Amino acid sequence: MENNMPRIITGSAKGKKLLSLEGDATRPTSDRIKGAMFSSIQFDIEGRRVLDLFAGTGQLGLEAMSRGAEGVTFVDSEREAMELVKKNAVSTGFFDKCRYSVSDWRNFIRKAGGRDRYDLIFIDPPYAMECCLDACARLASAGLLANGALVVLESGEERIDTAVLADIGFECLKSTSYGKKTALHVLIYREEGVGA
Repeated sequence: MENNMPRIITGSAKGKKLLSLEGDATRPTSDRIKGAMFSSIQFDIEGRRVLDLFAGTGQLGLEAMSRGAEGVTFVDSEREAMELVKKNAVSTGFFDKCRYSVSDWRNFIRKAGGRDRYDLIFIDPPYAMECCLDACARLASAGLLANGALVVLESGEERIDTAVLADIGFECLKSTSYGKKTALHVLIYREEGVGA
């Protein structure tokens, strides 16, 4: 576990190591993929309201906080994972700027609809769930996305159909594959493109 320990890459908490769960319950994003992910959005993080929808260890949301995000809402269905997120938020100094929800992602979206709007969303579910497209559609229909919001998807074998995404207001800015198992997509959401 020590060798694979996720860490904050840059910003105010640079180098801070994060706790992770034993076993396969969470799959921390590798430093290589995380580095590519954040280099794609590095000028669009400061002051952003962030949603980390499948928080796991909390590393994506905490990386965003380290780079100047305004605050993060962490969502994970596992209480043990959320306790870990809270510990990592304390160790990086961001605990008070974050919110924590132990919830299935669909229930969170349904209940949060109409209350909050996010500028930057990380969707990095367990690959076997294959729910990235569904999550994008639900976030958009619930009104949780600010106009111009960036959505970062990390997926496994799930096929990300950009035509389907375009129909619900998303434009794909970047798609990259890492080996055979991981794909990274950066999307922008534009409200005016929906239901016109």
